[in-house]
Amino acid sequence: MGVELIFRIAGIGLVVAIIVTVLKQSGRDEVATLVALTGLIIVLILVIDELVTLFDSVR
Repeated sequence: MGVELIFRIAGIGLVVAIIVTVLKQSGRDEVATLVALTGLIIVLILVIDELVTLFDSVR
């Protein structure tokens, strides 16, 4: 946990933003939306995993 998680989230966000931009410029707005949602779900899974670890250590 810590800086590594922040860098992972930032990296995923950067990659997703680039892919979405390329897809929107090529006219594939629906696919761009799916890519953005997939990126959001991946980040949420990472954060939830860290929260579970935090709550387990508190217990």
